[in-house]
Amino acid sequence: MLWFFLIFSTLCWGLAEIFYKKGNVADEPYAHLKTTVFVGIFFGIYSLFILLTQDVNIRYLPANFVRYLPVALCYIVSMVCSYYGVRYIEESISDPIENTSCAFVPILCAVFMHEELSLKTVIAIIIVVVGILGVGFFDSQGKENRKRAFGKKLAIISIAMPFCYMLLDAIGTFLDIYYTDDASTSVLIGVTDKNLEHTANCCYEFTFFLVAIGILVFLKTKKVKLFSLAETEETGKEKNLLQKIGGQHNKILAALFETGGQATYLFALSEGSGIAAVILGAGTVIVSFILSRFLLKEKLSVLQYAFIAIIFAGIISLSLFS
Repeated sequence: MLWFFLIFSTLCWGLAEIFYKKGNVADEPYAHLKTTVFVGIFFGIYSLFILLTQDVNIRYLPANFVRYLPVALCYIVSMVCSYYGVRYIEESISDPIENTSCAFVPILCAVFMHEELSLKTVIAIIIVVVGILGVGFFDSQGKENRKRAFGKKLAIISIAMPFCYMLLDAIGTFLDIYYTDDASTSVLIGVTDKNLEHTANCCYEFTFFLVAIGILVFLKTKKVKLFSLAETEETGKEKNLLQKIGGQHNKILAALFETGGQATYLFALSEGSGIAAVILGAGTVIVSFILSRFLLKEKLSVLQYAFIAIIFAGIISLSLFS
């Protein structure tokens, strides 16, 4: 079952990245917030499923939601940054940069948890950093295209988004390790080794659901409909519900695949955390990279491909050495 969970999660998250890109188009206002809402709704449903099927101590959940809030917010804000960034930049560039968060987690663990970094880990981190710098340095054509299409300010903000994701996800992952490393010393209360990860995941996903509700209220104040696009420009007729849902199908599919990957992720970790780190750490970014090349028709320079390959090598090395 381990390999089924690993392969399923990897494919789901790789596909989710493609639909994130397809659904978050530059000319749709608040597209990234709408995506966040759909993900939050699916996560809310799945968190309810966890409560009903797993040995999660409901009595302590309100307190644990509050205790886990710093971790959840790091993950959620990082994902919103990602959704915003892919509105304007290529998935082939965004995803490899975002997934280099694994290079900063060992550093945070070394600084704050006094864990030792092996020479192999340090070398792998350097490889990842070199890859990131190379991709950015040789993205001159992409920068010019974005500057012409969206303006200088937005071009800078958009390329900064995957880096924001990288840093926030690294902090969130570090805090997650701190919270879930040992049930007996965890900040969460009323947890055991058996239900610790499910409790943490339930707190994260239900928090995501609450954020989605908050965004819905914000969109309401802006008079933005969740299922609205540039509706009925040609005919002037209001679209029916199925047409509106169809207009947002990429966001909905992204949320569905994201939740599907999350659903099997915990089971994969529980059955074999070492190999899970290898497959999930590098597999998702490789799948999304290949799919973006063939499904999204994204093309980069030869040098960019070379440095992205360096990033892949660094991610795989870090996963193995960790």
